[in-house]
Amino acid sequence: MSKMIPENLTEIMIHNAMEVQNDLGRDHEPVVKLYSKYGKAIWLLSELDSTNNIAFGLCDLGQGKPELSYVSINDLESIKHARLRVPMVEIDPAFEGKYPMSVYLEAARKNSRVTEDDVLLKEAQKHLG
Repeated sequence: MSKMIPENLTEIMIHNAMEVQNDLGRDHEPVVKLYSKYGKAIWLLSELDSTNNIAFGLCDLGQGKPELSYVSINDLESIKHARLRVPMVEIDPAFEGKYPMSVYLEAARKNSRVTEDDVLLKEAQKHLG
């Protein structure tokens, strides 16, 4: 069980992954936002495998090339500040996915970074039709 992602959100993410595996749904809203406290990395995640480790979503390492990818939650949880030994990656408890992942991806590609700006997301949604 992930220490970072609350159980209720973990259940939604596992359900989303099962829908995708069974061809029932492909474009979920992101369920959680993880971010690097001391950097620019952001992960908007919508799916989680049954081991509660491998998540899928929009990954932005702060290098201008956000992409859909898989990430290990265990690896993210293990990243600690070199001196302070505190976790480097945290969950944003206020995050609420309002658009399908394709909209966040389109907005991120246009802006070279993940964004939660409603104007940019609405433009992306309009562009996707």
